[in-house]
Amino acid sequence: MLFKGISGNILILGLVSFLTDFSSEMIYPLLPLFLTAVLGAGPAFLGIIEGVAESTASLLKLVSGIVSDRIDDRKKLVLSGYGLSSCVRPLIAAATGPMAVLLIRFADRIGKGIRTSPRDALIADSTDPSIRGKAFGFHRSMDHAGAIVGPLASALLLAYITTDLRTIFWLSAIPGILTILLIVFKVKEVERKKSPSDGRMLGIFPKGRLRTYLVILLIFTLGNSSDTFLLLRAGQLGVSEVRIPLLWAFFHGVKMVSSMPFGALSDRIGRRSIIISGWGVYALAYIGFAQATQEIHVWLLFALYGLFYGLTEGVEKAFLADIANPAERGSAFGWYNFAMGIGALPASFVFGIVWQKFGPQVAFGIGASLAAVSALLLALLIRQDAPAKA
Repeated sequence: MLFKGISGNILILGLVSFLTDFSSEMIYPLLPLFLTAVLGAGPAFLGIIEGVAESTASLLKLVSGIVSDRIDDRKKLVLSGYGLSSCVRPLIAAATGPMAVLLIRFADRIGKGIRTSPRDALIADSTDPSIRGKAFGFHRSMDHAGAIVGPLASALLLAYITTDLRTIFWLSAIPGILTILLIVFKVKEVERKKSPSDGRMLGIFPKGRLRTYLVILLIFTLGNSSDTFLLLRAGQLGVSEVRIPLLWAFFHGVKMVSSMPFGALSDRIGRRSIIISGWGVYALAYIGFAQATQEIHVWLLFALYGLFYGLTEGVEKAFLADIANPAERGSAFGWYNFAMGIGALPASFVFGIVWQKFGPQVAFGIGASLAAVSALLLALLIRQDAPAKA
């Protein structure tokens, strides 16, 4: 059965992510238009907002993960993070200048930083190892479903109800409120062994196989630039502004339908081979984006790129939970999210510079090469344990 073994906690946390993405994606596709056309900001300020926001989130994901191993109730951190984001996000509707948006976005990402690592650790704690890949895949599927529904809801509201962007932003509070209620009344803490505190925080870097895995992930991330560049490439190859949102929804749809099946497959045949396959698909997709010449190529490549997410997003986290000390899963997820965050910042910067200086073919070629190197390192340096038995 499709949902066999998915516990109540996993189901509720999946719904929480669905509603959170529903709320946030009602706003953020419209945010550049709001900033430039309504508040008079330029593209550079938008870049500042995203850079500050994501850098903040990356550091807090590390800190909150370490803290969650040392407290009795991870649910409190999860609730605090989701609650903060859900409360401040709709306040963009009241912004009268770009700096207000920066502060709100900053607070929203603080919430994301607080909740992400404790939530991932709670998912791992709530799941039998034999279906851990399926559980993380289900969670990612729900997240992507929210990313589809949110923009579609905004589009329908703009087409038939109101053209006022501020009204749309206020309405995004509704799924946010439901998120808070679900966590308060339905999410349960799981009994576990706490990690002893030795007075250190950021100095506790994982050892052994977990450290090797994180370093390889960082290498891969250095070649994994923002998906915004894919949309830019799509525009170059003839995808019109009208069809860009449809392409984006299609992309999220592929991610949604593929995450849970590939997560379940990793439970049966092992996670390392699935991740290696995913990174191989990534390399092929990037090579394709470098060589594409027609719009039809873009749609096929976005489908292939969506499969990369289905193969890797949930499985990478499940593999991390497999090899981490159960008492230190929060810290492990903190370092995982931190590595992904700090790698993504220079990745997009360098990708943009290379694109501008040498063209998209060279930029995409570098990304594909780093993915291939990472897949080879994972195959050579990390052993694959036998799949856990139900």
